[in-house]
This record gives sequence, C-alpha cells and structure tokens, in this order.
Amino acid sequence: MNHLMNDLCNLCPRRCNAARPFSLAGNSAISGVCHAPQTAVVSGAGLHFWEEPVISGSNGSGTVFFAGCNLHCVFCQNYDISKGCQGREMDTSSLRELYFSLIGQGAHNINLVTPGHFVPAVASSLTDPLPVPVVCNTNGYDLPETLRLLENKVSIYLPDLKYIDNALALRYSHAKDYFEVAVAAIDEMYRQTGDFVIDGHGIMQKGVIIRHLILPGELENTLRIIEFVAKRFRPGQVMFSLMHQYLPCGLVSEENYPELNRKISAFEYEVAESALLASGIEDGFLQESDSAEQEFIPQFMQSFVSNS
Repeated sequence: MNHLMNDLCNLCPRRCNAARPFSLAGNSAISGVCHAPQTAVVSGAGLHFWEEPVISGSNGSGTVFFAGCNLHCVFCQNYDISKGCQGREMDTSSLRELYFSLIGQGAHNINLVTPGHFVPAVASSLTDPLPVPVVCNTNGYDLPETLRLLENKVSIYLPDLKYIDNALALRYSHAKDYFEVAVAAIDEMYRQTGDFVIDGHGIMQKGVIIRHLILPGELENTLRIIEFVAKRFRPGQVMFSLMHQYLPCGLVSEENYPELNRKISAFEYEVAESALLASGIEDGFLQESDSAEQEFIPQFMQSFVSNS
C-alpha cells in the first residue's frame, strides 16, 4: 500500500485521517468521509451508451460504478450508491475479471466511475495493461498526488468541473475549496494524458473531457466556468462537455434545497449553449433536453454484469 494509505487515509482532499479497514466484513460503521474499506466495492457494471459519443461509441463504454464518494453532492444522480458503501467487494483478480467480461462484450474502454477512494486497489488492478483505454470518471475533487498513482494506467480522464463559485460548492457539496482543488486535479490529468486523441472510428484513445452540469438558477456559475476553460486550454488540448441532464435527485425536494427542485429551463440552456459556442472552445459536446430523464440513470445492482 502506498504512503497515502498506510494507517490513516489521506487519499482525497478531505484528508480525514480515517482508519479504513481492509474489508467491509464485520465493519458495519466505517469512519471517514467515504465510509469505505480499502478493498474496492463495486455497485454495478455494464455497457453504458449514454456517455459522450467518443466514449460510448456504438458498442458502449464498459462502465464500473464504485460505491461511496468523497463529495456527497446534495443533488447526486447516483445518490443510492454514493452515500454509503453498498455493493460487491472485489480484489485485484475479481476486478480484472470484470474488466475482461466487459471487454468481451465489445466495450470500447473500461470506464471507472468515482474510483478516487479506491485508487490503490484500482492501480493494482491495472498493473498489467488492458487491451482498451481506461477511463477515470471523477467528480473532480481529487488530489494530484493520488492521481499520480494512476499515471500510465489511465488513458482518459472525465472530470467534473462543477463549481467556480465556492459558496455554491460549500452549500451543495460541502467543499469550500472545490474550484482550486478541481483545477489542480485537471491540470495533473492533462499533464498525464496530453492533448486528446480520437481514432479513425471516432473513439477517444487518450485525453481529458471536462464536464460541467448546469444547475437550475446558477447560470453565472456556468458562464464563468465556460470562460475559465476557454482561457485555460487551447483548441486541441482538452474537450468540454456541457451537460443538460440535471434532475432533482438525492436530497433535493420542495422542503430541502427547493431552489434546485426543477429541471433547468430552455432559456438557461440556450444562454449557456450560446456562451459555449461564442467562447472559442472548439472541441466538445452539447446535450439534448431529453437527456434529463430518469431512464438515463443506471439501476446499479440490477445492471451488474456476470464476472464468473
């Protein structure tokens, strides 16, 4: 185990110094922000067809959903698995069997969703290269030193850039330093992968796609993020994905965070889309309004592929 996980865990920016047990067995209440053991816990896996086209392609992305999270966004669409740690514990060999099961079904890549708190286990499972690119799909709240454990193992990074306004980050994700942390993480991701590469079949082979989810009533946050990315990166370096898929999920209701208890409006998306098109960002994606539907949220344990 690396120095970040000797006795107390400091894998993520929370640096909560939790004494994480090796396994869930006999540990009903695990301390720390992620509430996870050191052994990877997988909540679902399967071919995913709703990522960006360069990731899903025609065959689908071989997606592995890890349980738990270090961010706990109140509006999380994966709230059922991000809060708590429910799923199957998998050692290195089990993870590799799962990867190859997905590859055998035609997956264009192996897409690891929210693996940050399991990076040592994930890195171990990738010691031997896979025959397809490996994608690290993250909330953006990562430490560069933890990401360096994945260098030469991960080919593609899909980080969120949720907030430029840390007041929003504090209210909705309990992370008052989100923007600074996410920018440092994205810089490290780009250092590792370099400029993005897409093959002749339209499938990404390496690079970074920065994702941003528009939140209801928070257009200014979105417009500032578009401006930031346009100034930070030149055309051909990274891709940008403007996401329309917000749905009231997680803790959001009429009583709790009522300002988020709606989809974004057509006007909000039109303003954001216009800003993106005028920004100088040339490489990226827009989402249609019908992406904001419940049917696009995975059913997790119901969608678990066989790895026998």
